[in-house]
Amino acid sequence: MSGDPGAGFELDARLAADTAVVADWKLCRVLLMDDARFPWLILVPRKPGLVEIIDLDDNERLELTRETDRAMRLLRTVAPCDKLNVGALGNIVRQLHIHVVARRVGDAAWPGPVWGAGVPQRYEPAARNALVERLRADTGQA
Repeated sequence: MSGDPGAGFELDARLAADTAVVADWKLCRVLLMDDARFPWLILVPRKPGLVEIIDLDDNERLELTRETDRAMRLLRTVAPCDKLNVGALGNIVRQLHIHVVARRVGDAAWPGPVWGAGVPQRYEPAARNALVERLRADTGQA
């Protein structure tokens, strides 16, 4: 990867409002979606102006794949699940971001997608902070 991945990076305001920061990895900022119904991480490459995965160079795409794998394993560790959903939609928030969602049979949106399913239920602050700290500890960034 070329240069400082964070130079000029600004997190989309909607992502910032709906998430808590977990960590900054080599390429991505790792966020926890503030919806207690679904254990849900969002990876945002820390480069300005990205909209599509193809906007990354070859090495950055490889790193995004590695970090997506890492997020999937991390989420499965802290939130046992029946299925992991991974997606990059960007229809509302154009800034490139990858969703990694731990799903359980019978959860609030099962078997459909989590997007637009019901009303988000924000974490209680203490529960959100405890989960963020657990995620940070499991990433070695506590």
